[in-house]
Amino acid sequence: MKLVRIKAVILRQFYLMKGSPVRVLPMFGWVLLDILLWGFITKYLNSVAASGFSFVPRLLGAVLLWDFLTRAMHGLTVGFLEDVWSRNFLNIFASPLSISEYLAGLTITSLITSSFGLLAMILLAAIAFGYSIATLGLLAAPFVLVLFMFGISLGIVASALVLRLGPAGEWLVWPIPAVLAPFAGVFYPVTTLPAWMQPVARLLPPTWVFESLRAIAAGQPVPMLDVAASIGLAAFWLLAAWALFAWTFRVVVRTGLIARYSAETVN
Repeated sequence: MKLVRIKAVILRQFYLMKGSPVRVLPMFGWVLLDILLWGFITKYLNSVAASGFSFVPRLLGAVLLWDFLTRAMHGLTVGFLEDVWSRNFLNIFASPLSISEYLAGLTITSLITSSFGLLAMILLAAIAFGYSIATLGLLAAPFVLVLFMFGISLGIVASALVLRLGPAGEWLVWPIPAVLAPFAGVFYPVTTLPAWMQPVARLLPPTWVFESLRAIAAGQPVPMLDVAASIGLAAFWLLAAWALFAWTFRVVVRTGLIARYSAETVN
């Protein structure tokens, strides 16, 4: 991989944002609305719950981290879709740019944009509702890393879907976080799920993050095995997603599908 080509991918995305401030709004707007909505919900629940029990670290902290994962996924996927929407995808790969360089550029772009969103959420949660992610201590770093890695994995898988199915496959992209949220146990323990859902849930890295978050909020010892499991699973999903995109790209090039993009499904 050549850094200059990765830098070019990153610059393209930032020139798009610089030329159209409307693209910057989603980085902050939706996540801040989520924090406000769930912040007021937690305040209400605290007012009717038993004395001494706080919903803030259990609900607001979970919302903050899940929104960060979603922003990481969308940050990469939207970067890919910008090239699809502008019919620029063929132009990019007519250059010497490799798949690894392209995905690395989109990953770094997503890291930067989702980090700004995370910072905005942390500040709003602290100022408006008194929640600080610093209460997690050093564990905040691996938790955020795991969720970012899995978010990037989902973004790469979503991009592979669009690459194989054509621009119409975009409609399969946006619901992915909502479909996975019930399995990941964002707001409740995995044991709440039906028996058939629990094995699926334990294959997802966020499940272990949110189980650990609830254990810490309940004053239990830090479940280091769960933290290690989440990191290992996140690395596996990232490598698998990268391999899937590379394989999909080879298929659409070999079959000629890449040259037939339109507003409809590619057959």
